[in-house]
Amino acid sequence: MSTTETSFYARASIDLRAALAEALPRETLRELQERRPSRHFLVLARMVVVLALATTGAAAFDRWYAWLPCSIVSGFTLFGFTVMLHEVVHNAVAASRPRLGRTLGWLYAFPSGISRTQFTRWHLDHHAQLGDADGDPKRHHLSPKRNARWLKALYPTPALFFIYFRAAARETRTYPPDVRARIARERAVTVLGQLGILATLVATAGGWLAFKVYMVPYFLVFPVAFVLNRLGQHYDIDPSDPAKWSTLMAPSRFWDFWFLWSSYHLEHHYFPTVPFYNLRRLHFLLVPFYKERGMTPRTYSHVLWEWFVKNRPPHANWTALDAADHARSTAP
Repeated sequence: MSTTETSFYARASIDLRAALAEALPRETLRELQERRPSRHFLVLARMVVVLALATTGAAAFDRWYAWLPCSIVSGFTLFGFTVMLHEVVHNAVAASRPRLGRTLGWLYAFPSGISRTQFTRWHLDHHAQLGDADGDPKRHHLSPKRNARWLKALYPTPALFFIYFRAAARETRTYPPDVRARIARERAVTVLGQLGILATLVATAGGWLAFKVYMVPYFLVFPVAFVLNRLGQHYDIDPSDPAKWSTLMAPSRFWDFWFLWSSYHLEHHYFPTVPFYNLRRLHFLLVPFYKERGMTPRTYSHVLWEWFVKNRPPHANWTALDAADHARSTAP
């Protein structure tokens, strides 16, 4: 869906794809696209170990300065499962094993309580219609429609779950009946499963432990990780240039670990079939391409400052807005 010539992005990016083909040799791209299931499952094993240790720490400690860092680690790790689901959506785990992909889709969708079918359809439509304010479901339904700080401040809070599920429901209403029914079944399983885990924790271990190991990671930390990650995707862009319809983020080993290389979102839209563990290498191979086009890497501190403090609108050219602000401030 993301590569058909009928999609908005495919039509708009013909020249871009030609330029990328010149910037990156075909043999190199083929090597970057090679799937290594063992590498994927090593990441999964790491996540499971980190989550287990963080959950154990949050349960064992009672002083806030001991359990809270553990809960924060748990929340960011739980968010990471959405990135793992994203890999499944792009068939970047093991192309020749579709049954494995379906199983992993269920596994990775469960921590965030979403439907794997809904996420797949939603995300592939996002790729296909990138740049179209109405056709891109993420932009059309999920991005704030009012550029107000109070509205932006709701996103990194538990209100995110209402905002996201309402956006997903609106888009789901446009799907065929059989797809809607499958999404409803999958969402019921994941949501009821999560509520069952929470109820079991409260009943067997008490509300305080459930608060530390479940409520804080899910309801307070997960939304922060989600919003921070999303700010580095398509908010600081140049609408006039398809090469800049995603935000170029600076490489960071810290965020490579916690966001599972999903900060390289621009690179991912250029080459969606490159597995996440190869995106950092892809970034550095494309540095000459970025310099030739005058593209400047951003940091998360920069996009946070622009988004909340300067109150920049989404999907806009923040560089041009900064230049305009500077010109006004220095004008006689």
